[in-house]
Amino acid sequence: MSMRRRRDNTMQHRLVWQAASLMLAYPDEGHTDRLQSAARLLDHVTGEPRALLGETVVGLSLRPTMELQQDYVDTFDLHKRCTMLLTYWTSGDTRNRGADMVEFTQTYRAAGVAIPKGEAPDHLPVVLEFAATVDPDAGRRLLAKYRVPIGVVAEALAERRSPYAPAVAAVNATLPALASVDDVSRLMMSGPPAESVGLQPFQLTVPPRRA
Repeated sequence: MSMRRRRDNTMQHRLVWQAASLMLAYPDEGHTDRLQSAARLLDHVTGEPRALLGETVVGLSLRPTMELQQDYVDTFDLHKRCTMLLTYWTSGDTRNRGADMVEFTQTYRAAGVAIPKGEAPDHLPVVLEFAATVDPDAGRRLLAKYRVPIGVVAEALAERRSPYAPAVAAVNATLPALASVDDVSRLMMSGPPAESVGLQPFQLTVPPRRA
């Protein structure tokens, strides 16, 4: 692949990540502005990701904000199969999750991003925002490492016919192909690792960096 084509692909992926991050954020009072910003980004996106992101723009635009808020909580907070906390899928609610979280915070610090309050560092929209606007190489490495969990979220959202499903599918389209297509199915069936002894609450927070 030529250097120019590689640069073009990187820019396309960054636009997809930024648009998806805006769409996957909680629909608070800034939701309308974020959705409009995402829609403008689609003018510069091509191919399947553009079509998928466009589906989410339309799906979110057709529903009132209060209804979206209720659906967001029901989808992402009350159904663990749809959680966008990526380390949940690799470590569950175990002590190992702490080390996984630290990897995210160290990556952000290394890129010069402070760790403010607001959202967990492994929250998919946060990682997408980081990859799009701060450090695309480090961000891509995190996204690729959690490729299977992202695939699980995409499948779970598709099963629920969620308007957010196409946006996560668009992110999938920017990532390396899975070594085995069965990996997602296996994780969906088995769920994350479990541990019931000696757990302590653990959460670090890194909200998206907004322009």
